[in-house]
Amino acid sequence: MDKRDLRDLISAERIEERIRDLGKNITNDYAGCPELVVICVLNGAFMFTADLVRHIDLPCRIEFLRASSYGNRQTSSGKVTITHDIDIGKRHVLLVEDIVDTGLTISGIIAELRNLDPLSLRVCTLLDKPSQRRVMVSPDYTGFTIPAYFVVGYGLDIAGKFRELPYIGVYRP
Repeated sequence: MDKRDLRDLISAERIEERIRDLGKNITNDYAGCPELVVICVLNGAFMFTADLVRHIDLPCRIEFLRASSYGNRQTSSGKVTITHDIDIGKRHVLLVEDIVDTGLTISGIIAELRNLDPLSLRVCTLLDKPSQRRVMVSPDYTGFTIPAYFVVGYGLDIAGKFRELPYIGVYRP
């Protein structure tokens, strides 16, 4: 596995521009909110979350949770594992995900977080692959809608590789 197996899909510049726009939209939608709880889904959304919160002009509390249905595979296993210790009761929550694909992971996280009694819960994803949905879920904020490619970079990986890239690439071994 090396960079020769990648084809560029979304440049670092396009990602940066889109995140700026998302930040403005989120700021407008939550205007007047005393504190927005931003929950980053680890590991993949860490770069996106870090850049996004810099463009949200509101007080934010940043939390993290770990959820996965992939492991080291290229397809979702369908079983979602969630690890967190977050208090979001009576707070506005923005869940930040790297990619919404089958919908299994994000729907599992949403169900778990709704049990914690937030005032509101919205989802922001960098990438959306609606053609792959097995569970109906629609993110509130989407960076880019993409075809059914396996993508890496900007936080997304395959078996721990390519996460550090500043752009999104299509992985083709």
